[in-house]
Amino acid sequence: MKLKSLLLFLLLSLFGLILVACNNDDTTSETEENSDKVDVKQLVNDYSTDKKKAESASITGEELVVNTTAGKEKSYELPKDEFFVSIAPFVEQTHPCTYHSLTGCQGEMVKKEFDVYIEDEDGNVVVDEKVMSLANGFIDLWVPRDKKYHITIEHDGKQVQSEFSSYTEDPTCLTNMQLT
Repeated sequence: MKLKSLLLFLLLSLFGLILVACNNDDTTSETEENSDKVDVKQLVNDYSTDKKKAESASITGEELVVNTTAGKEKSYELPKDEFFVSIAPFVEQTHPCTYHSLTGCQGEMVKKEFDVYIEDEDGNVVVDEKVMSLANGFIDLWVPRDKKYHITIEHDGKQVQSEFSSYTEDPTCLTNMQLT
């Protein structure tokens, strides 16, 4: 009888562990929950590249807001000196957007290489490099806050020039840059 009880206890314990492991759909780790030093830029990248999953993850000029599949909402403050902007260059199709959804926005030009050149309002070069768009068709960038920028994007003989700024209330999702 003791052996049956012990076996039953072990089986129930194992079953409980399996249920706990399979039911953990909250993508926020204990370390993230308890730490004041979360690397928000890495979290943004992880949600943008599908390394982390969530019901939704969006970003404003002030915070990253993540809604997990477990129904929890968590906000992360963005760096004080950097602004996140996600740009979806396009040729034919775009969508209106203000605050980028890391888990929902989809751009036209997936995994394409672009020449990106950005100058601030004082003529300082902020970005001058080849950049690959993500699987969602966006180019994610971090730029200094509280500035105005001039941007040139080139791809396959087509170009677009535009302006944007990095003040707290500014859009983080730029979908109006049509390559011609």
